[in-house]
Amino acid sequence: MNYIKIFAPATVANVSCGFDSLGFAVDAVGDEMTFTKTAEKGVKITNITGADLTYNIDENAASAVIKKILNTANADFGIALTIHKGFSPGSGLGSSAASAAGAAFGTNQLLGDMYSNLELTKFAMFGEKVACGSEIADNVAAAIFGGFILVRSYHPLEIIKLPVPSELRVVAIHPQISIKTKDARAVLPAEIALKDAVTQWANVGGLISGLYTDNYNLISNSLVDIVAEPARKSLIPFFDDIKNSATKAGALGAGISGSGPTVFALCEGDVVAKAVYKSIEESYKNTGINFEMFISKVNHKGIKIIK
Repeated sequence: MNYIKIFAPATVANVSCGFDSLGFAVDAVGDEMTFTKTAEKGVKITNITGADLTYNIDENAASAVIKKILNTANADFGIALTIHKGFSPGSGLGSSAASAAGAAFGTNQLLGDMYSNLELTKFAMFGEKVACGSEIADNVAAAIFGGFILVRSYHPLEIIKLPVPSELRVVAIHPQISIKTKDARAVLPAEIALKDAVTQWANVGGLISGLYTDNYNLISNSLVDIVAEPARKSLIPFFDDIKNSATKAGALGAGISGSGPTVFALCEGDVVAKAVYKSIEESYKNTGINFEMFISKVNHKGIKIIK
């Protein structure tokens, strides 16, 4: 294989109660990337569209991952890379993760599929460190494994792929403002009360149980975040209005996607998802802030080859 084109999905991380440990991939939004083998070793970015990203090999999350993998594999070839961003950096939908995970996946294909998904996740985490300073796994793992994932452990890294109820849908709104991950992490509390910790990990257990048993009521009751959301919601204009309009229209729950500003709502079925979409749209259209929205199924496959 000398050439490959892939789709790397956007992802929702944290999923309310699962801060830095839960994530899922979406179908509707993502990046397209191409990888071409070159006789000259190393990495070259030949084109970036859809966003203003650096062409600096060591500062771009995608090229940094490719460089690391090629060096680790002692590859006898190089890669020319193109990136088309299908959604905005700073959206809270795993923009850097899509680039990093897509880079790991595409490079691995040109290497003859020598690395496992877990190994690719580790490489992609390096890209997250380049992009935002932290080797976070929830977004990149969701993009690589597909579906819902749980980061059960970082040391050693262990990723659990979770089942997805067939009628689960996501509605997302992206207010056109940018929130840097570093800034969103800076507002988080350094310590939390034991009773809050107990509530939070009980909700994580409830959400996972709901996913395994197709129990939408349990999923709804568990989509509660009392740790990150209270600290971060002030960064997102009219967050409470979005959440209230979503739940009133029948959403199972709503919360901040990643670091924000995107807000996601999980729904049971297409009819409810469309009603939630309309309700959120109505509540936000007069705020004076531009926004984008989508409805999506959960992406079960993750990154896929499109050419």
